[in-house]
Amino acid sequence: MTSTLTTVPTTGRVALVTGGSGGIGRAVVERLARDGMAVGVHYAGNRAKAEEAVAAIRAAGGRAIAVGGDVADENAMSAAFDAVEAELGGIDVVVNTAGIMLLGSIATLNLDDLDRMHRTNIRGTVVVVQQAARRVRPGGAIITFSTSVTRTQFPTYGAYVASKAAVEALTLTLARELRGKDITVNAVAPGPTATALFLDGKDEATIAHLAKAAPLERLGQPDDVAETVAFLAGPARWVNGQVIFTNGGLV
Repeated sequence: MTSTLTTVPTTGRVALVTGGSGGIGRAVVERLARDGMAVGVHYAGNRAKAEEAVAAIRAAGGRAIAVGGDVADENAMSAAFDAVEAELGGIDVVVNTAGIMLLGSIATLNLDDLDRMHRTNIRGTVVVVQQAARRVRPGGAIITFSTSVTRTQFPTYGAYVASKAAVEALTLTLARELRGKDITVNAVAPGPTATALFLDGKDEATIAHLAKAAPLERLGQPDDVAETVAFLAGPARWVNGQVIFTNGGLV
């Protein structure tokens, strides 16, 4: 039997990471750069943090640029993709970490919050992966972000989970729509991770309780999640159309 296994080198590839200026996105940017990829570091509002990440990559001998814009604005994202292609020579990997989380019980939910999450988490994902589907080169990868809370059903997370369940549906459908293109499409679903997005608004008791929820009895770190992204962005050529729950065993 002839083996069809192929390996894709990460050195020389180009990635665009939305939400790459902080939190999990920043860890992903740093990891992909260490793996030898040139990186487009996207930011929505904090250009200084994105430029800081770019400077660190360049100081280590890597290639990177900062690109800005609202992920839900198709014109802004088209321009961001254009800039990465022009400066770095193409796009092989797109990682959409950009997202917002606004909590509230379903009975009392502020519908403006629902609309904000819908715009960023659902429309933003559609806009980014639409550009990615048109531009990522053969052998590439598209990676979206969901959440492990789609399985845990924590109170007050209903609207946020609904937006991320939509991301999963979009991701799995796109994987099938790209048949024959040699592009993988997967979602990463982190559990509780020590980022500002997760920690803001939670007291110490709540954080301690959530840290004990997983069998490994700690919060995830951004680098834990970045490791999964690096796998999907490089060697994981036979992982496609999946949601990878990166959560230390949380159920």
